[in-house]
Amino acid sequence: MLSTTTKAIKLVMHLRKMGITDTCVLSALERVPRDLFVPNSQKHDAWEDIALPIGQGQTISQPYVVALMTQALELTDMDKVLEIGTGCGYQAAVLSKIARRVYTIERHKPLLDEAEKRFDQLGIRNITAICADGMQGWPKMGGLEQAPFDKIIVTAAARTAPPDALMTQLKEGGIMVIPVGEPGNQMLRKYERLSDENWAVSDLCPVRFVPLLPEVADQNGAAA
Repeated sequence: MLSTTTKAIKLVMHLRKMGITDTCVLSALERVPRDLFVPNSQKHDAWEDIALPIGQGQTISQPYVVALMTQALELTDMDKVLEIGTGCGYQAAVLSKIARRVYTIERHKPLLDEAEKRFDQLGIRNITAICADGMQGWPKMGGLEQAPFDKIIVTAAARTAPPDALMTQLKEGGIMVIPVGEPGNQMLRKYERLSDENWAVSDLCPVRFVPLLPEVADQNGAAA
C-alpha cells in the first residue's frame, strides 16, 4: 500500500503532465491532505484525480480542476481571495497556502461546520468562513468592508454570467475564475477586470459543477 506522501507526489506528477506548471500550486496540493477532506467511505480514492461526494448533494472537485482554477487566479502571497462555495474546505485550504487571506462562503451550514473543524485541525489561521448567500458576495460585517478582493473563485456554476455582486467586489486588475453554463454545457471561465467597465474573458475548459444557488440552504438543501 502506498504511503500518503507517495500518493501526494504521484498526484503532483500527474498534474504536471496535465499542464499544471505553477510550482506554488503544485506545492499547495502536495501539502494539503486531501484524505482529510473526504468522507471515510471515500478515503481510498482521496488521492485519485476524481471528484467525490461530500454530502448535501455537493462534491469535492477533482484535483486537476482545483489546480487549474487556482493556477488561473495567478495568486501572490499578498492577495486577498474570496471563495464562493466552501464545500468540504479543500479548495480554501489550497488557496490558504499561497494567498495572504481567504474569505469563503458556504450556503450549507453542516458543510461549513465540518470545514472549519478541518481548518482548525490543520492549524490554518488565514481563512475566514461564514454561512451566507454567496451570490451576494461578502457582506459588510461589524462596520468593516472586506471588498474589493484581489481574486475571486466560484466553485459552483452560474447559468449565464457571474452574479453582479461578485463582479462589483473584484478590484480593478483582479481575476475571477468561475464555471458558467447550464448543466451538461458548462465552461470554466477566467474574467480579468481591466478597468471599471472593461473585462477580458477567456475559456479554460469544459467542466461539471453543481449550480450556483441563492440564499442559505435549509436542512434539506433548499433555499431557506
